Amino acid sequence: MAKDKKSFVLRINSETMSAIEKWAADEFRSVNGQLEFLITDALRKAGRLKNINENTEPETNE
Repeated sequence: MAKDKKSFVLRINSETMSAIEKWAADEFRSVNGQLEFLITDALRKAGRLKNINENTEPETNE
């Protein structure tokens, strides 16, 4: 994953946000780290992310 990071606003319903917050806490990640993990994992599985080792988790800002 590139070292530079971009910020963006995400609008998400409260039920989904609560589920993500709980999931992040269960895996000892920040919500931002969990979202980055989920997005990177989905991109990798879809074959849309190049040059990433499959055993490497995305960097987090925890």
